[in-house]
Amino acid sequence: MSKDTKISFEEAMQQLEDIVEQLEEGDVPLEEAISIYKKGMELSKLCHDKLRNVEEQLTEILTENGKKETFSIQEEE
Repeated sequence: MSKDTKISFEEAMQQLEDIVEQLEEGDVPLEEAISIYKKGMELSKLCHDKLRNVEEQLTEILTENGKKETFSIQEEE
C-alpha cells in the first residue's frame, strides 16, 4: 500500500466510505470481499495514524523562548 500512504486523509476516508458501501451491498464474491476488507483495514490504519499525528502536533505549543511544551486543557467539573 505504499502509493496509498501519499493520499490525503479525505481521499482515504472517501475510499473507506466506498468500501463500506460496496461490502454493505452484499453482492461481492467472498474472495473479493476479503481483499476489499483488507484494503479497508489499511486505509483505516492510515487515517488513524494521520489523526494521531495531528493530535500530537496540536498538543504542543511553542513558548516565547521557542521551546515546545505540551498543551492540555483542564476540563471543568
